[in-house]
Amino acid sequence: MKSGSAVSELRMALWENKPAWRQAVLMSWVIGLLGFTPTVYMLQVYERVVNSRDVMTLLMLTVVTLGAYAVMELIEKLRSRLLWGAGIEFELRMADRVYNAMFDGLLKKQMGGAMSVQNDFKTVRDFFNNPALGAMFELPIALVSLVLIFAISPVLGWAALVGAAAQTLVTWLIQRTSREPLQEAQRRSQEAQTYAEASLRNAQVMESMGMLDAVMGQWQKKQRAFLAFQAKASESAGGLNAVSKLLQQLMGSVLLGLSAWLLLFNALNGGAAMMIISSVLGGRLLAPLTQIAQQWSAVATVTGAWVRLSSLLQNVPAREKNMALPAPKGELTVEGLVAAAPGQAQAILRGLQFGLPAGQVLAVVGPSASGKTSLAKLLLGIWQPQAGKVRLDGVDVHTWDKAELGPHLGYLPQGVELLEGTLAENIARFGDLDRPRIEQAAALVGLHEFILALPKGYETPVGRDGGLLSGGQRQRVALARALYGDPVFVVLDEPNSSLDEAGDVALTQAIATMKSRGTTFVINTHRTSVLSVSDRVLVLKDGTQQLYGPTAEVLQKLMPAAASVSAQAA
Repeated sequence: MKSGSAVSELRMALWENKPAWRQAVLMSWVIGLLGFTPTVYMLQVYERVVNSRDVMTLLMLTVVTLGAYAVMELIEKLRSRLLWGAGIEFELRMADRVYNAMFDGLLKKQMGGAMSVQNDFKTVRDFFNNPALGAMFELPIALVSLVLIFAISPVLGWAALVGAAAQTLVTWLIQRTSREPLQEAQRRSQEAQTYAEASLRNAQVMESMGMLDAVMGQWQKKQRAFLAFQAKASESAGGLNAVSKLLQQLMGSVLLGLSAWLLLFNALNGGAAMMIISSVLGGRLLAPLTQIAQQWSAVATVTGAWVRLSSLLQNVPAREKNMALPAPKGELTVEGLVAAAPGQAQAILRGLQFGLPAGQVLAVVGPSASGKTSLAKLLLGIWQPQAGKVRLDGVDVHTWDKAELGPHLGYLPQGVELLEGTLAENIARFGDLDRPRIEQAAALVGLHEFILALPKGYETPVGRDGGLLSGGQRQRVALARALYGDPVFVVLDEPNSSLDEAGDVALTQAIATMKSRGTTFVINTHRTSVLSVSDRVLVLKDGTQQLYGPTAEVLQKLMPAAASVSAQAA
């Protein structure tokens, strides 16, 4: 995706609601024109009532003026509701796209955290009702004020133009001086928030080892840095905001004084009444610019959020909808696989080449940091290889639509994570709660009787991150989730790391049962119990393929002495 195309993606979401924007702009112009009501009322009272002494004329002018105020208030409310609706429409149009980009960005490690993206998206949506946006819409009406001032007197017009230029300069200076501190403050705020979230996820570790004070100190350090930059931005803009407000107040007085001077020389068109009118018009001329200057912090915040969202959408293009493919049978092929972690250049795996027929079990063994977990993510298409392919039934796994392929796959990661919900929801992958299939998956891993013994059974909540369950229970629930729906290809990364002996036996039996139904397994393991049901073994070391072949042959090469002793004993 080319640079700028993501910005177009956001803009397209805005322009798809063109009628609402046109109505909002039109309403803003009407509001701006109705803002001249006090000026017109003043002029009419001076010309029609003061000279004629007609009470009825005064009454009628007052009624009309009050009606104009009521209409202006009504239109402002309608505009506010319209812009609020436009914000909701924008959110509905972009929510799925932003969520998917956030999800893919986290997978590819191209972003710091999900919360910052959600905050940016909310910032953009909330700006639709910010007063600065209405002020921007009303800027053309400020030109009407300038034209009217010129009509009263060119001298007044040039004076008003100088004032408008000065106000524009002040607004630009506010933007220039506060932009970098505001951006840095936003970045530091996101850092502090991300750090706090990560810390809270490890609350038990922090409490058990007395880390709370130290961790809180680190968070406070980040928070103080955020507050320091925020204070710097506020200090930079505060004085200039005062200047901006002063300019608006001075404009009325300057134009009033100049009008009086012109009147003395009979150079003021319209007579003495124009002194007051020009003063009011001067204030109306600078009002939108002053509003924008006062709201510049919000303008800068939404600009930064827009840029970050644009960057995310540019770096994480929308997923292409591929042609539907038949359900896989589970035949795995790995061709010259070279891969690194997302965003890194250093290869973790180099030159892997093997095949696994459908319905067989592959045990992947090797020391820590040999690349087993990285291989698991590549086999499932989570990571994209630098070179080579991972194919399932001849199709590149990485490009296969995961919404289509996912139900046929099972995955148990090394770091087990459950989502907040019930046991049934987690096992069923938060899809339709098919009770027989849920119970079948739980029974496969030896959980069914345990769950039935719970007061709420399958409706028992697991808590945030599965925190209400023990480590072994979480691992069994995650294993049941991986085996739910009889997937044809299952990858298990250290599936028995938290299991006791009974759980280990249940795991082996589950693998054997699923294997008999035609499921292909790839299992990363340090334990030998899985080897009893494996057909093949892959040995990794330092990211390279050391051995691959039938289990008995590989074990014989790994342990020739032990194999010899076993043969003699037999």
